[in-house]
Amino acid sequence: MIKTTAGLFLSLFALAFIAPQAAAEPSASAKKAAAKKSATQKPAPLKRKKRDAKDASFDERENLVKKVVTVRGRKNVVYTRVASRPVVPVVPPVVSAGDLAGLNLVHDPLALASNVALVIDQSNSQILFEKNSKVPLPMASITKLMTGLIVVEARQDMEEILEISEDDVDREKNSSSRLRVGSRLSRSEMLRIALMSSENRAASALGRYYPGGRPAFVAAMNAKAKVLGMHETTYFDTTGLSSRNVASARDLAKLVIAAHEQPILCEYTTDQQFVVSPGGRPLQYNNSNNLIKNPTWDIGLQKTGYISEAGRCMVIQAKIEGRSVVMVFLDSKGSMSRSADAGRIRKWLEAFKPNKVAQAPATS
Repeated sequence: MIKTTAGLFLSLFALAFIAPQAAAEPSASAKKAAAKKSATQKPAPLKRKKRDAKDASFDERENLVKKVVTVRGRKNVVYTRVASRPVVPVVPPVVSAGDLAGLNLVHDPLALASNVALVIDQSNSQILFEKNSKVPLPMASITKLMTGLIVVEARQDMEEILEISEDDVDREKNSSSRLRVGSRLSRSEMLRIALMSSENRAASALGRYYPGGRPAFVAAMNAKAKVLGMHETTYFDTTGLSSRNVASARDLAKLVIAAHEQPILCEYTTDQQFVVSPGGRPLQYNNSNNLIKNPTWDIGLQKTGYISEAGRCMVIQAKIEGRSVVMVFLDSKGSMSRSADAGRIRKWLEAFKPNKVAQAPATS
C-alpha cells in the first residue's frame, strides 16, 4: 500500500514539472522545420506610395534611390524618388539624293543654299550661272509642269468634268489632299489647282482621263521630253510624288521655255489664288510660291516642288531689268531658301549684268 502511494506521487510530480519543460523546449526536428520555414519566407516588399490628389508629383516611372546620411553623428537611411529619363526615339535625318551624291560639298560664288542651280538667258539659251546643272535629281512637283504641257497640247475638252477616284489617292507618300474621293471639277479647274497649288489628286485625275489612261499619259510625257532634248529626264507619274521622276537643271530649263509658250500655263502657274466648288462648300487654293505675291518680281511662269528625296525645288521664268531669264533651283534646304537663292541671283544679275557663265568650281 505504501509502495503504491509513493509511485502515484512520483507520477504526479513528473507531470507537474517535467512535462511543461518539454513543451517549452521543442524537439530537434521541430527546430529544424522552423529554421527551414524562416529561411524560405520572403521579406515583405517595400510598399510604394499610391498616387492620389494629395501627392500629384508622384509618377509611376519614378525610382527609389537609397542614401545613407549622417545627422548629429547618427547614420540614417533615406529613400529619394528620382524620375526616370524618358526614352526618346532617335529619328535619323532625311538625306536628299543630292546630298547622297555629294553635291552639298560643292561651293559656289553666291553661297546658294541649293545643291543645284542654273540661270540662262531665255533669248539665246546662254548659261549665265550654273552649279551641278547636269546632274539628274528627283524633281518633285515640277513634274506637274510637263503634266500641264501634255494636257494643253492634247487639246482635250477643258470643260469636261473629271471625278476624283480611289486611284487618285496617294499611296506613295500618303500625302493629304483637300479633294475628297467623289469630288468633281472641270479639266480646266483640275489643271489650274494642280499647277498653282500642287494639288496631287488633280494631277493624278488629269492623267487618268487621258486617252489610254495614266500609262499612256506618262508615255506621252517621256516622249515630249525626248522631243525637247531632255536627255537626262525620266517621268514615272503625273504628280512628282515618286522620286523616280528625275531631271537635270539643264533639262528643266528647256521645259520652262517650252511651257512659257503656252499662255494658259503662264496664267495658271502665276495665279495668286483660286476658288473651286468640288461638291459641298467652296475651297480656296493659294499659290505655293511666295514670290508671286511680291510686287517687285515680274514672273511669267513658275513651279515649286518638294519631297524628301528632292529637297525644295523651284523653276522660274522672270524679267529682270528687261532681260528674260530662266532660273532652276533643285535640292534646296529650308522652306524659304529657294526664294532666298532666287533673290541672290537677281541681285547678282542686276549688279553685274553678266554676259559670261559664272559657275561653281566643281560642276558635274
